[in-house]
Amino acid sequence: MPGAVLFACSQNSIRSPMAAGILRHFMGHRIFVESVGVRAGEVSGFATEVMDEIGIDISDHVPKSFDEYADTSFDMVISLSPEAHHTAIELTRTNSLEAFYWATFDPADANGSREQILDAYRSVRDALLQKIKQRFVVATAPNV
Repeated sequence: MPGAVLFACSQNSIRSPMAAGILRHFMGHRIFVESVGVRAGEVSGFATEVMDEIGIDISDHVPKSFDEYADTSFDMVISLSPEAHHTAIELTRTNSLEAFYWATFDPADANGSREQILDAYRSVRDALLQKIKQRFVVATAPNV
């Protein structure tokens, strides 16, 4: 089990904060978890809403970029977008960490009614939840 995990996506506004929130929920203080983006965007209200549906609060998340985040003591970087993975691979050149790529749809590209857009966000949330449960072998009840 890694001691520190960094989730990364394009703008640190949807996918990586969702993934970090889920892992924190299940692992509590047993793993240090953070998230960044290639660029810092703005937190998505849809992401906050669908995470709240499962009891995880990411409303206080402040998006940050790789450049803004100085801590390089992570054991693992999990990229959720291709451009984030390119940056993560660059980190492996100068830091001792593992880089993984989990191809994850960007729900910001979803169209349709409010409910259809929320469904796209829920789909991403649920896919991340499943991947995290598989990779980190988390219990069904959180240990925070």
